[in-house]
Amino acid sequence: MRSIRYSWLTTMAVVAALAGWILNLLATSYGFPAPSLHLVSLLTMAFIVVLTLGLGLKVRAWRNGKRNKALDPILATRTLILAQACAYTGALMFGWHLGILVDQFTLVQVRGVTGGIWGSLATIAGGAAMIVIGLLVERFCTLPPDDDAFTKDSDGAGNRRSARGDEGEYA
Repeated sequence: MRSIRYSWLTTMAVVAALAGWILNLLATSYGFPAPSLHLVSLLTMAFIVVLTLGLGLKVRAWRNGKRNKALDPILATRTLILAQACAYTGALMFGWHLGILVDQFTLVQVRGVTGGIWGSLATIAGGAAMIVIGLLVERFCTLPPDDDAFTKDSDGAGNRRSARGDEGEYA
């Protein structure tokens, strides 16, 4: 499994920001409300962040030596996938609401500071939290390169188990 690419996160955020800005511009010009998520979505985002962090801490504890029982490989894989999905979703949420916020700032002189601006700022913060937790938990799921990195063949020669180089492999 590949690690998260920062260039993809950035690209997704930029494309989502452009789409959010254009759609908000069109929606407000035709008298529709801003196409942003309700503040209740922050509860869902918080639940996902807490769940991802909790599972990641469990994998990190095993990685750091609390190995009194075996780590379920399915749990570790699901934790890694959840962390990556959290980061990518956070990038989309961050970008979309950043685009909406940019368009809303152009209307501040006409409308004043409205709840839409505060809602966009809150959702941008939630998206940033999802990105950070996703990247952090992905790091929790990565084994250090020297942890069981070499295995011995029958002739005693050490062979590298992973083709990932110095990054290590996933738990």
